[in-house]
Amino acid sequence: MPCGRSEPRSRCPLEQHLFQLVYGKACHLPVEVDHRAYWALKLCNTDLAKAGESRFLQLHELEELRLEAYENSISYKEKTKRWHDARLKGRKEFKEGDRVLMFLSRYKFSPGKLRSRWSGPYVVKRVFPSGYVELIGNDGNNFKVNGHRLKLYYDGVDVTEREDLTFYPKAN
Repeated sequence: MPCGRSEPRSRCPLEQHLFQLVYGKACHLPVEVDHRAYWALKLCNTDLAKAGESRFLQLHELEELRLEAYENSISYKEKTKRWHDARLKGRKEFKEGDRVLMFLSRYKFSPGKLRSRWSGPYVVKRVFPSGYVELIGNDGNNFKVNGHRLKLYYDGVDVTEREDLTFYPKAN
């Protein structure tokens, strides 16, 4: 080497600088690439027993991470279910003879913005323990619906006749 360095991987900075001045780009010799590949091979782990043991440990760590993720997903699902169940409304209690309205959840065509989605009133004929309710329609036909789609129908309730409400004239 002209600069007195003994390392085969690098050259003198003066040579690099002169080459860059003359040609306008850095110089990379094939000798440098060969030496870098040689130094990279020396750094590799060539002990197969050690390499196998490290790979075995990596696989076990990966399996532990997978099991931990599985357990975390189960606990997340349980927490989400508890949260959801705590916010559910209680089952509606209907008796035979009650008048109810039924929610129309399926429309084939858009009925319009201002049209009500409740139909009825219907009369409760029978209440099943599973939550289904058998109704009698206006035309006398019987049919079963889920109790979640029903609400009690109050007819003839006039809020102006209530004694606990007092209406005052608006003050100007």
